[in-house]
Amino acid sequence: MARLPGVIRVVSGYAGGGEAAPAYEDVSAGRTGHREAVQVHFDPDRVSYAEVIEHFWRHFDPTDAGGSFGDRGAHYTSAIFWHDEGQREIAEASRAALDASGRFDRPVVTPVLPLTTFYEAEEYHQDFAANNTLRYKTYRAFSGRDRFLREAWGREVSGSGQTAEGRDSEARAYARPDDNALREMLTPLQFEVVRRDGTEPPFANEYWDNHRPGIYVDVVSGEPLFSSADKFDSGTGWPSFTRPLVDAAVTGRRDTRLLAPRTEVRSRLADSHLGHVFDDGPQPTGQRYCINSAALRFVPLESLEDEGYGEFVGLFR
Repeated sequence: MARLPGVIRVVSGYAGGGEAAPAYEDVSAGRTGHREAVQVHFDPDRVSYAEVIEHFWRHFDPTDAGGSFGDRGAHYTSAIFWHDEGQREIAEASRAALDASGRFDRPVVTPVLPLTTFYEAEEYHQDFAANNTLRYKTYRAFSGRDRFLREAWGREVSGSGQTAEGRDSEARAYARPDDNALREMLTPLQFEVVRRDGTEPPFANEYWDNHRPGIYVDVVSGEPLFSSADKFDSGTGWPSFTRPLVDAAVTGRRDTRLLAPRTEVRSRLADSHLGHVFDDGPQPTGQRYCINSAALRFVPLESLEDEGYGEFVGLFR
């Protein structure tokens, strides 16, 4: 939104809920009723409110009622919060026109709501895309956002003068070979873990005590999954991470094979079983991604360029 000429300032924050001064940990867990939101300050002599809304439509999926690409839950759903009746009328008319345009094969579900209170998010959220360029670009690609915008808008020019296609490159294709081929390329333990949801022994696996800088990729497809920058010693004997390298690169699903339900973690593109995620990790995420070494291949920092992962070198500078 900050790229639109006439926009003066854009602030990351939270809106729509009833809890005063919410913290990110509570909002992102869906406990507050707030949505993650941006407050847009603009000069009406340079850009109209209608143009701001038109620009907004071109940067997300307004037909998604369950979240936003890789981020799921009501706190990630879209909304337009109006400040007065004039804004409400413009926003509702714009939404109706988009819905009637036939651009999408599903209805536009973004609600137009009255603003109650906007709470500014913590400082480390502000200007995140500018301050964390690599992580943000990688998220956009792997979450499916860039692909969706290309398919929905093609090369139509948005209010910023840029194409909706943007400058972000398309994610690499990480295909999974068939099981016969996998048996040839993987060890029996690796195949048991990634294809049969097995678990390797603790403290007797390749990466639990690895401290070298680099990234961990899917042993099947090569898709980037975790970074040494997010790795920590959990004392469990398995590689543990506070978060994925790219949030959308891993998926979670409920696992009830033991008495206590758990959340299983799988790679998004090859659907490899990786391990489980628990809510007993350190800050800033409070999560512990407990991952089998057998599901991973480590690419050291000095080999990232040679192996085609050069975009991640910046994480270690």
